[in-house]
Amino acid sequence: MTKRMSLIALGMLLVGSANAFEAEKVASDLKIPWGLAYVDDNTMLVSERSGLIKQVNLKTGSQQVIAKPDNVWAQGQGGLLDIAISPFAANTLYLTYSKDIEGEGATTLASATYQDGALANWQDIFVSNSRSDTGRHFGSRIAFDDNSLYFSIGDRGVRDNGQDTLTHAGAILRLNPDGGVPSDNPFIADNKVLDEIWSYGHRNPQGLVYDAQTKKLWSIEHGPRGGDEINLIKAGANYGWPITSHGKEYWGPISVGDGKVKEGIEPPVKVYIPSIAPGSLVLYRGDKFPELKGKLLAGALKLTHINVVTVSDAGKAIDEERIMAELGERIRDIEVTPKGDIYFSTDSGNLYKLKR
Repeated sequence: MTKRMSLIALGMLLVGSANAFEAEKVASDLKIPWGLAYVDDNTMLVSERSGLIKQVNLKTGSQQVIAKPDNVWAQGQGGLLDIAISPFAANTLYLTYSKDIEGEGATTLASATYQDGALANWQDIFVSNSRSDTGRHFGSRIAFDDNSLYFSIGDRGVRDNGQDTLTHAGAILRLNPDGGVPSDNPFIADNKVLDEIWSYGHRNPQGLVYDAQTKKLWSIEHGPRGGDEINLIKAGANYGWPITSHGKEYWGPISVGDGKVKEGIEPPVKVYIPSIAPGSLVLYRGDKFPELKGKLLAGALKLTHINVVTVSDAGKAIDEERIMAELGERIRDIEVTPKGDIYFSTDSGNLYKLKR
Protein backbone atom coordinates (compact mmCIF):
# COMPACT_ATOMS: atom_id res chain seq x y z
CA MET A 1 0.00 0.00 0.00
CA THR A 2 1.39 3.40 -0.94
CA LYS A 3 2.11 6.13 1.57
CA ARG A 4 -0.56 8.27 -0.07
CA MET A 5 -3.19 5.59 0.42
CA SER A 6 -2.25 4.76 3.99
CA LEU A 7 -4.97 5.32 6.54
CA ILE A 8 -4.32 7.64 9.43
CA ALA A 9 -5.09 5.40 12.38
CA LEU A 10 -6.92 7.88 14.51
CA GLY A 11 -9.27 5.56 16.34
CA MET A 12 -11.41 8.61 16.93
CA LEU A 13 -14.86 7.65 18.21
CA LEU A 14 -18.10 9.48 17.93
CA VAL A 15 -18.99 10.56 21.45
CA GLY A 16 -21.45 8.02 22.81
CA SER A 17 -21.05 5.79 19.77
CA ALA A 18 -19.24 2.56 18.97
CA ASN A 19 -18.42 3.62 15.43
CA ALA A 20 -14.83 4.63 14.70
CA PHE A 21 -13.93 7.00 11.89
CA GLU A 22 -10.62 7.34 10.09
CA ALA A 23 -9.21 9.79 7.57
CA GLU A 24 -7.58 8.64 4.35
CA LYS A 25 -5.29 11.27 2.89
CA VAL A 26 -6.11 11.69 -0.79
CA ALA A 27 -3.94 14.68 -1.72
CA SER A 28 -1.59 17.19 -0.09
CA ASP A 29 0.35 20.38 -0.85
CA LEU A 30 -2.77 22.40 -1.63
CA LYS A 31 -2.76 26.08 -0.59
CA ILE A 32 -5.70 26.70 1.74
CA PRO A 33 -8.20 24.58 -0.23
CA TRP A 34 -11.25 26.72 0.53
CA GLY A 35 -13.87 25.03 -1.64
CA LEU A 36 -14.46 21.52 -3.00
CA ALA A 37 -16.63 20.44 -5.92
CA TYR A 38 -16.99 16.71 -6.65
CA VAL A 39 -17.07 15.91 -10.37
CA ASP A 40 -16.85 12.11 -10.45
CA ASP A 41 -15.08 9.21 -8.71
CA ASN A 42 -11.79 10.32 -10.23
CA THR A 43 -12.04 14.10 -10.03
CA MET A 44 -12.43 16.86 -7.44
CA LEU A 45 -12.20 20.56 -8.22
CA VAL A 46 -10.55 22.68 -5.54
CA SER A 47 -10.52 26.46 -5.14
CA GLU A 48 -7.42 27.74 -3.39
CA ARG A 49 -7.89 31.00 -1.53
CA SER A 50 -4.78 32.45 -3.15
CA GLY A 51 -6.60 32.42 -6.51
CA LEU A 52 -6.01 29.08 -8.26
CA ILE A 53 -8.54 26.47 -9.36
CA LYS A 54 -7.10 22.97 -9.33
CA GLN A 55 -8.25 19.60 -10.57
CA VAL A 56 -7.32 16.74 -8.23
CA ASN A 57 -7.26 13.08 -9.22
CA LEU A 58 -8.95 11.24 -6.35
CA LYS A 59 -7.23 7.95 -7.25
CA THR A 60 -3.63 9.15 -7.48
CA GLY A 61 -3.65 12.45 -5.59
CA SER A 62 -2.09 14.27 -8.53
CA GLN A 63 -3.22 17.84 -9.16
CA GLN A 64 -3.07 20.40 -11.91
CA VAL A 65 -3.97 24.07 -12.19
CA ILE A 66 -6.85 24.55 -14.63
CA ALA A 67 -7.50 28.27 -14.10
CA LYS A 68 -6.21 31.42 -12.45
CA PRO A 69 -9.03 33.97 -12.56
CA ASP A 70 -8.20 37.64 -12.98
CA ASN A 71 -8.90 40.27 -10.34
CA VAL A 72 -8.96 38.01 -7.29
CA TRP A 73 -8.37 40.22 -4.22
CA ALA A 74 -6.47 37.70 -2.06
CA GLN A 75 -6.08 39.78 1.09
CA GLY A 76 -6.68 38.64 4.66
CA GLN A 77 -9.66 36.27 4.63
CA GLY A 78 -10.48 37.19 1.04
CA GLY A 79 -9.54 35.49 -2.20
CA LEU A 80 -11.02 32.69 -4.26
CA LEU A 81 -13.72 31.22 -2.06
CA ASP A 82 -16.44 28.65 -2.78
CA ILE A 83 -16.88 26.44 -5.84
CA ALA A 84 -19.97 24.39 -6.71
CA ILE A 85 -21.33 22.31 -9.59
CA SER A 86 -24.51 23.82 -11.01
CA PRO A 87 -27.64 21.65 -10.71
CA PHE A 88 -29.31 23.81 -13.37
CA ALA A 89 -27.03 23.48 -16.40
CA ALA A 90 -24.55 20.87 -17.61
CA ASN A 91 -20.83 21.63 -17.49
CA THR A 92 -21.38 24.75 -15.42
CA LEU A 93 -19.68 25.89 -12.21
CA TYR A 94 -20.48 28.64 -9.76
CA LEU A 95 -17.73 30.33 -7.77
CA THR A 96 -17.54 33.11 -5.20
CA TYR A 97 -14.51 35.31 -4.74
CA SER A 98 -13.41 38.71 -3.50
CA LYS A 99 -13.16 40.78 -6.65
CA ASP A 100 -10.48 43.47 -6.86
CA ILE A 101 -12.19 46.78 -7.61
CA GLU A 102 -9.74 49.66 -7.44
CA GLY A 103 -7.78 47.98 -4.67
CA GLU A 104 -10.81 46.94 -2.62
CA GLY A 105 -12.55 43.58 -2.37
CA ALA A 106 -16.21 42.84 -3.13
CA THR A 107 -17.72 39.37 -2.66
CA THR A 108 -18.72 38.30 -6.18
CA LEU A 109 -20.57 35.38 -7.77
CA ALA A 110 -19.18 34.03 -11.04
CA SER A 111 -20.05 31.21 -13.41
CA ALA A 112 -17.80 29.26 -15.74
CA THR A 113 -17.87 26.31 -18.11
CA TYR A 114 -16.00 23.17 -17.05
CA GLN A 115 -15.52 20.47 -19.69
CA ASP A 116 -12.81 17.95 -20.57
CA GLY A 117 -10.62 19.10 -17.71
CA ALA A 118 -10.61 22.77 -18.74
CA LEU A 119 -12.29 25.91 -17.44
CA ALA A 120 -13.62 28.57 -19.81
CA ASN A 121 -16.21 31.33 -20.22
CA TRP A 122 -15.67 32.94 -16.81
CA GLN A 123 -18.40 35.49 -16.17
CA ASP A 124 -19.19 37.62 -13.13
CA ILE A 125 -22.95 37.28 -12.81
CA PHE A 126 -23.37 39.22 -9.56
CA VAL A 127 -20.99 41.73 -7.99
CA SER A 128 -22.23 42.65 -4.53
CA ASN A 129 -21.98 46.12 -3.07
CA SER A 130 -20.00 44.79 -0.10
CA ARG A 131 -16.84 46.45 -1.44
CA SER A 132 -14.36 47.40 1.27
CA ASP A 133 -10.62 47.62 1.91
CA THR A 134 -10.82 45.40 5.00
CA GLY A 135 -9.68 41.78 4.69
CA ARG A 136 -12.33 40.41 7.06
CA HIS A 137 -15.61 38.53 6.82
CA PHE A 138 -16.34 37.78 3.16
CA GLY A 139 -18.57 34.73 3.76
CA SER A 140 -19.09 32.95 1.36
CA ARG A 141 -20.68 29.58 0.65
CA ILE A 142 -23.06 28.59 -2.15
CA ALA A 143 -26.24 26.49 -1.84
CA PHE A 144 -29.08 25.57 -4.20
CA ASP A 145 -32.78 24.88 -3.89
CA ASP A 146 -34.89 23.55 -6.77
CA ASN A 147 -34.80 26.80 -8.72
CA SER A 148 -32.48 29.27 -7.04
CA LEU A 149 -28.99 29.92 -5.78
CA TYR A 150 -28.07 31.22 -2.32
CA PHE A 151 -24.76 32.65 -1.22
CA SER A 152 -23.60 34.28 1.96
CA ILE A 153 -21.65 37.47 2.57
CA GLY A 154 -20.03 38.45 5.86
CA ASP A 155 -20.33 41.88 7.44
CA ARG A 156 -16.82 42.75 6.15
CA GLY A 157 -15.73 43.50 9.71
CA VAL A 158 -18.14 46.45 9.99
CA ARG A 159 -20.77 45.58 12.58
CA ASP A 160 -23.38 48.08 11.44
CA ASN A 161 -23.55 46.30 8.08
CA GLY A 162 -25.49 43.47 9.75
CA GLN A 163 -28.54 45.71 10.12
CA ASP A 164 -27.95 47.91 7.07
CA THR A 165 -30.27 46.45 4.45
CA LEU A 166 -28.93 48.74 1.74
CA THR A 167 -25.69 46.77 1.63
CA HIS A 168 -25.25 43.10 0.75
CA ALA A 169 -22.67 42.69 3.51
CA GLY A 170 -23.96 40.73 6.50
CA ALA A 171 -26.64 38.96 4.47
CA ILE A 172 -27.61 35.76 2.70
CA LEU A 173 -28.69 36.42 -0.88
CA ARG A 174 -31.02 34.48 -3.16
CA LEU A 175 -30.60 34.74 -6.93
CA ASN A 176 -31.78 33.12 -10.13
CA PRO A 177 -29.25 30.85 -11.85
CA ASP A 178 -28.31 33.72 -14.19
CA GLY A 179 -27.66 36.12 -11.29
CA GLY A 180 -31.00 37.91 -11.56
CA VAL A 181 -33.48 38.45 -8.73
CA PRO A 182 -36.30 35.94 -8.14
CA SER A 183 -39.70 37.61 -8.23
CA ASP A 184 -40.71 35.97 -4.94
CA ASN A 185 -37.77 37.23 -2.87
CA PRO A 186 -39.07 38.63 0.43
CA PHE A 187 -38.12 42.30 0.00
CA ILE A 188 -38.98 42.93 -3.65
CA ALA A 189 -41.60 45.52 -2.73
CA ASP A 190 -39.52 47.18 0.02
CA ASN A 191 -37.31 50.01 -1.20
CA LYS A 192 -35.48 50.03 2.13
CA VAL A 193 -34.02 46.56 1.51
CA LEU A 194 -31.98 45.36 -1.44
CA ASP A 195 -33.95 42.96 -3.64
CA GLU A 196 -31.32 40.20 -3.49
CA ILE A 197 -31.44 39.86 0.31
CA TRP A 198 -33.07 36.69 1.64
CA SER A 199 -32.04 37.19 5.29
CA TYR A 200 -29.83 39.66 7.16
CA GLY A 201 -28.25 40.32 10.54
CA HIS A 202 -25.38 37.89 9.90
CA ARG A 203 -21.79 38.30 11.05
CA ASN A 204 -19.75 35.92 8.90
CA PRO A 205 -21.66 32.89 7.58
CA GLN A 206 -19.09 30.48 6.13
CA GLY A 207 -21.37 27.45 6.00
CA LEU A 208 -24.59 27.17 4.01
CA VAL A 209 -26.61 24.13 2.96
CA TYR A 210 -30.09 23.52 1.57
CA ASP A 211 -31.74 20.23 2.51
CA ALA A 212 -33.97 19.15 -0.37
CA GLN A 213 -35.74 16.56 1.77
CA THR A 214 -37.05 19.01 4.37
CA LYS A 215 -36.87 22.18 2.21
CA LYS A 216 -34.80 23.88 4.92
CA LEU A 217 -31.86 26.24 4.49
CA TRP A 218 -29.19 26.04 7.21
CA SER A 219 -26.29 28.36 7.94
CA ILE A 220 -23.39 28.39 10.38
CA GLU A 221 -21.53 31.60 11.17
CA HIS A 222 -18.66 32.93 13.22
CA GLY A 223 -19.52 34.79 16.39
CA PRO A 224 -17.10 37.23 18.04
CA ARG A 225 -15.35 35.75 21.11
CA GLY A 226 -17.75 32.88 21.62
CA GLY A 227 -21.20 32.79 20.08
CA ASP A 228 -20.78 30.89 16.81
CA GLU A 229 -24.29 30.08 15.57
CA ILE A 230 -26.21 27.52 13.58
CA ASN A 231 -29.27 29.19 12.10
CA LEU A 232 -32.33 27.87 10.30
CA ILE A 233 -32.69 30.49 7.59
CA LYS A 234 -36.15 31.89 6.91
CA ALA A 235 -37.17 34.29 4.17
CA GLY A 236 -37.02 37.89 5.34
CA ALA A 237 -35.76 37.10 8.83
CA ASN A 238 -33.34 39.21 10.88
CA TYR A 239 -30.68 37.14 12.67
CA GLY A 240 -29.66 39.92 14.99
CA TRP A 241 -26.02 40.81 14.46
CA PRO A 242 -24.83 43.02 16.11
CA ILE A 243 -27.97 43.78 18.19
CA THR A 244 -28.04 40.28 19.66
CA SER A 245 -25.11 37.95 20.23
CA HIS A 246 -23.96 35.23 22.59
CA GLY A 247 -20.33 36.34 22.27
CA LYS A 248 -18.01 38.67 24.15
CA GLU A 249 -15.93 41.63 23.08
CA TYR A 250 -12.36 40.83 22.08
CA TRP A 251 -11.08 43.57 24.37
CA GLY A 252 -12.82 42.38 27.53
CA PRO A 253 -15.49 40.14 29.14
CA ILE A 254 -18.30 42.40 27.95
CA SER A 255 -21.29 41.01 26.09
CA VAL A 256 -21.77 42.15 22.50
CA GLY A 257 -25.05 43.85 21.64
CA ASP A 258 -28.18 44.49 23.68
CA GLY A 259 -28.67 40.89 24.76
CA LYS A 260 -28.89 37.30 23.59
CA VAL A 261 -32.49 37.42 22.38
CA LYS A 262 -34.85 40.18 21.30
CA GLU A 263 -38.35 40.36 19.89
CA GLY A 264 -38.38 40.39 16.11
CA ILE A 265 -35.01 38.68 15.82
CA GLU A 266 -34.69 35.02 14.86
CA PRO A 267 -32.78 33.12 17.58
CA PRO A 268 -30.05 30.63 16.69
CA VAL A 269 -30.74 26.90 16.68
CA LYS A 270 -27.39 26.22 18.33
CA VAL A 271 -24.71 28.39 19.94
CA TYR A 272 -21.06 27.43 20.47
CA ILE A 273 -19.25 28.76 23.54
CA PRO A 274 -16.30 28.69 23.21
CA SER A 275 -16.20 29.26 19.45
CA ILE A 276 -15.31 26.36 17.18
CA ALA A 277 -14.68 28.79 14.25
CA PRO A 278 -16.89 27.11 11.62
CA GLY A 279 -15.66 26.95 8.04
CA SER A 280 -18.36 24.93 6.27
CA LEU A 281 -21.65 23.08 6.65
CA VAL A 282 -23.32 20.08 5.00
CA LEU A 283 -26.34 17.95 5.84
CA TYR A 284 -25.70 14.24 5.31
CA ARG A 285 -28.35 12.22 3.47
CA GLY A 286 -26.12 9.38 2.23
CA ASP A 287 -26.09 5.68 3.06
CA LYS A 288 -22.34 5.12 3.55
CA PHE A 289 -22.51 6.39 7.15
CA PRO A 290 -25.97 5.57 8.57
CA GLU A 291 -25.04 7.05 11.97
CA LEU A 292 -24.60 10.47 10.31
CA LYS A 293 -27.79 10.41 8.26
CA GLY A 294 -29.92 13.51 8.67
CA LYS A 295 -27.24 15.30 10.71
CA LEU A 296 -25.41 18.55 10.12
CA LEU A 297 -21.64 18.35 9.72
CA ALA A 298 -19.57 21.50 10.22
CA GLY A 299 -15.86 21.89 9.68
CA ALA A 300 -14.22 23.51 12.73
CA LEU A 301 -11.15 25.66 12.20
CA LYS A 302 -10.12 26.77 15.68
CA LEU A 303 -11.15 23.59 17.51
CA THR A 304 -9.95 21.31 14.65
CA HIS A 305 -12.66 18.69 14.26
CA ILE A 306 -15.83 17.85 12.35
CA ASN A 307 -18.80 18.94 14.43
CA VAL A 308 -21.80 16.61 14.09
CA VAL A 309 -25.16 18.05 15.13
CA THR A 310 -28.41 16.11 15.39
CA VAL A 311 -31.47 18.21 14.56
CA SER A 312 -35.08 17.28 15.28
CA ASP A 313 -37.90 17.32 12.77
CA ALA A 314 -38.90 20.64 14.29
CA GLY A 315 -35.48 22.10 13.43
CA LYS A 316 -34.01 22.05 16.95
CA ALA A 317 -30.44 21.01 17.77
CA ILE A 318 -30.74 18.13 20.21
CA ASP A 319 -27.25 16.56 20.27
CA GLU A 320 -23.64 17.30 19.34
CA GLU A 321 -20.72 14.96 18.63
CA ARG A 322 -17.15 15.58 17.50
CA ILE A 323 -15.07 13.46 15.14
CA MET A 324 -11.61 13.85 13.59
CA ALA A 325 -10.35 15.90 16.56
CA GLU A 326 -7.19 13.81 16.86
CA LEU A 327 -6.27 14.77 13.32
CA GLY A 328 -5.41 18.23 14.68
CA GLU A 329 -6.32 19.95 11.39
CA ARG A 330 -8.23 23.17 10.68
CA ILE A 331 -11.09 21.68 8.66
CA ARG A 332 -12.10 24.10 5.94
CA ASP A 333 -14.65 22.48 3.60
CA ILE A 334 -16.71 19.29 3.57
CA GLU A 335 -18.11 17.75 0.39
CA VAL A 336 -20.67 14.90 0.22
CA THR A 337 -20.80 12.98 -3.04
CA PRO A 338 -23.99 11.61 -4.64
CA LYS A 339 -22.88 8.14 -3.50
CA GLY A 340 -22.61 9.29 0.11
CA ASP A 341 -18.83 9.53 0.39
CA ILE A 342 -17.46 12.39 2.51
CA TYR A 343 -14.35 14.38 1.60
CA PHE A 344 -12.90 17.29 3.55
CA SER A 345 -10.09 19.79 3.10
CA THR A 346 -7.82 21.38 5.69
CA ASP A 347 -5.95 24.66 5.85
CA SER A 348 -2.65 22.80 5.97
CA GLY A 349 -3.30 21.78 2.36
CA ASN A 350 -4.62 18.24 2.72
CA LEU A 351 -7.63 16.57 1.15
CA TYR A 352 -9.07 13.60 3.06
CA LYS A 353 -11.76 10.99 2.61
CA LEU A 354 -13.70 9.88 5.66
CA LYS A 355 -13.44 6.14 6.29
CA ARG A 356 -14.55 3.63 8.87
